[in-house]
Amino acid sequence: MMPSAWPPAPPPGTQPSPPGFTYNPAPAYTAVQVRQSFATPYATPAPPYSVSPAAYSHSQVPAPVSQPTYPPAAAPAAEEPAKKKIDWPDSVRFYVQRSFLPENLDPSVSRQDMEAKLKEIISHANESGVMYTVNWDTMPLPQQIIKQERTQALISQVQALTPNSPHAAVPAAMPANSSKKRKSGNMSEDMDAASAPWRASADSRGLLQDRITQPAPDRRQAMDEPLSKKDSKFQKQLEKRQKRFDGGYKSTYRSPSPPPSDGPVVGTCTTLEKRYLRLTAPPVPSVVRPEYILKQTLQLLKKKWKQEQNYSYICDQFKSMRQDLTVQRIKNDFTVEVYEIHARIALEKGDLGEYNQCQTQLKALYQLGLKGNPIEFKAYRILYFIHTANRTALNDVLADLTTAEKKERAIKHALDVRSALALGNYHRFFQLYLDTPNMGGYLMDMFVDRERLAAFCNICKAYKPDVRLRFVTEELGFESDQHAAQFIVDRVGTEVLEERNGDIMFLAAKADKLQLFTPLKEAAFRRIDIKGQI
Repeated sequence: MMPSAWPPAPPPGTQPSPPGFTYNPAPAYTAVQVRQSFATPYATPAPPYSVSPAAYSHSQVPAPVSQPTYPPAAAPAAEEPAKKKIDWPDSVRFYVQRSFLPENLDPSVSRQDMEAKLKEIISHANESGVMYTVNWDTMPLPQQIIKQERTQALISQVQALTPNSPHAAVPAAMPANSSKKRKSGNMSEDMDAASAPWRASADSRGLLQDRITQPAPDRRQAMDEPLSKKDSKFQKQLEKRQKRFDGGYKSTYRSPSPPPSDGPVVGTCTTLEKRYLRLTAPPVPSVVRPEYILKQTLQLLKKKWKQEQNYSYICDQFKSMRQDLTVQRIKNDFTVEVYEIHARIALEKGDLGEYNQCQTQLKALYQLGLKGNPIEFKAYRILYFIHTANRTALNDVLADLTTAEKKERAIKHALDVRSALALGNYHRFFQLYLDTPNMGGYLMDMFVDRERLAAFCNICKAYKPDVRLRFVTEELGFESDQHAAQFIVDRVGTEVLEERNGDIMFLAAKADKLQLFTPLKEAAFRRIDIKGQI
């Protein structure tokens, strides 16, 4: 048996003898590893227990713990190439920023749908290689594209449900011939009534010159297409030049100018076409066209308007003609004809500023007893002041009407429109809208949408819980069920339309509960401020 490493315990009842002094071979210091750098050293976790170094012999002193070493970070795999950074053009960045502007956001389109559509648009442009060729300034916003897709889906659904309906082509409340002529102008009588009203046929300009020279009763041509890019660019140049002349540019040098004469200027210019420039000095006879040249110019402009339909050019030329007539103080039947033609063209294109300037001058010319069409344009004035909600001017026009003038068809129609709106009789109003004489339909088109919103508010309160979309089409004078559905979807979305038993229903109770049409009506009836308004 090997001897015990420890002394035996003393017998019980005896005191242990004090131990003798023994030499401790452990050093009086603790070994510490030298720090090689200023980085934070690796902290070694302490053991759960501690033992005094004195308990070890010289050979049992623990060696200092070395710093752990880590393997170097693995290099990225060669088969994963770095993603190529795409250099987005500034136009794309501006397009994205414009999509998220508060005024462009649409509550009917969720942010997730808009972001997904935006990613799809830009990715498609990048993959097809047209990133730098697409005009992002005119590109529709993603929320607009989503609404168009939803609208097209709903319209397709409406068309699929109403192909064999006997009322699908013409509403029951709409006269069979008058509305089609009023909306389509000189289109063919046998054209498909279900086609969109803005799709004019190739021969829709055949009688345009006749309507310019004299008003065609119960006719109106659909000229709702926007101006071309060339026209818009030309119009911007005109506005820029006008601002330059009005901008207060002052030159230190002033050329000597002859004193103005007491009599009117007599023009000597023989050029038929002349750009319009605002006068900043007394007119010079060499740049003013006499009356016989202006008559030739008018015939030329009629032909060009019939062939080219370039409104920016025509408007500029007519303003130049009106200027030459003014500086020469020419006030006769020819002057009335120039202003009437320009006013009708401005109505077709929805240019209320130019139309109002023309009708103001026509009022003064009619008071001189000159020949023209005062009944037609007095009816236009009544409709115009209804549109602008100018009650003071409207009362003045009504006070000037004679008993005989009130019996004229155009004026009687305008007075009936005013009475229907004053009484809140939207059923009568839309009957009058579908049977508008002359070109008054263009003026009524400018405020018919706000009256439809007011009528929708009344329908939502009066009819519960829902009505057929066909009823809405007939009551509010829409062209077709598709037109009515698109009007509703564009403003309040698709949640108020529902397919039921093979028919489309308008959920009046839901729309009234959510108050969808009320804020739209309030916004539509705000005060209108139009350039040139009296």
